Amino acid sequence: MPLHVTLYIIFGVIIILTLCGNLLVTFSVAYFKQLHTPTNFLIFSLAMSDLLLAIMVMFPYMIQTIESCWYFRDFFFDRYYAVCQPLLYRSKISVNVVLIMILLCWSISVLVGFGMIFLKLNIWGVEEFYYNHVVCEGGCIFFQSGVSSTVSSILSFYMPGIIMLGVYLKIFLVALSQFRSIQNAGCVNSNTGQTKATKSLAIVMGVFLCFWTPFFVCNIIDPFISYSTPPTFFVTLAWLGYLNSTVNPIIYAFFYSWFRKAFQLLSSGNIFKSDISETTLFTE
Repeated sequence: MPLHVTLYIIFGVIIILTLCGNLLVTFSVAYFKQLHTPTNFLIFSLAMSDLLLAIMVMFPYMIQTIESCWYFRDFFFDRYYAVCQPLLYRSKISVNVVLIMILLCWSISVLVGFGMIFLKLNIWGVEEFYYNHVVCEGGCIFFQSGVSSTVSSILSFYMPGIIMLGVYLKIFLVALSQFRSIQNAGCVNSNTGQTKATKSLAIVMGVFLCFWTPFFVCNIIDPFISYSTPPTFFVTLAWLGYLNSTVNPIIYAFFYSWFRKAFQLLSSGNIFKSDISETTLFTE
């Protein structure tokens, strides 16, 4: 019992931090008009997904992790254009384009995540083994065949990760070339904002890969080693991945002055002033 209480406190604090941090990010971007930019809409989408993760995944998974039972029944190319083609950025990456990209991203995620489970593609080819040795009354076990774990991991993690690494490598090389040209010309770098945004989003992606790579490596290997991975180890890797959603707002607070200023305005109670949404949070 004391162990259960301790685990509930630890996981509860993690979930609350994830909720509060990402709620602050989503509210700030939605409320302050100066933050209504394509890049910030991408941040809003990421924070919203982290917020939903905390509510719909982390909370029930906390109970399942501690109680070992399921009680709920059945119930990227923005930075590329900004750095590599700055003159075309505003014409190519409009708000509508970003909204379409976000909608596409969420739609694919829903299809891969929910579609695979509802159509039972995750147990395709191993149905007999699953129903005879895995499924149990009162349990909620995410089980995948070798084909399912490979395809889902490639679509949801490896392929996007490789693409983003390639994109950011190109961004880094172009940005380095631009910086050298500016230095040689003796000009002051006026692209500080874009550079900072690029750097922060690159760090967000890097942190994401660090937190989720162990889980997806294990996820893709486990079916081919006769599911011999200890359940506790698998759960630990899953929670490590979930912690990524807790860390993201901390990254924003470290890199974005507008995030810190928005937090100060919200915490001071000035949010109730009628003209607060027009506040200048940063200068170009």
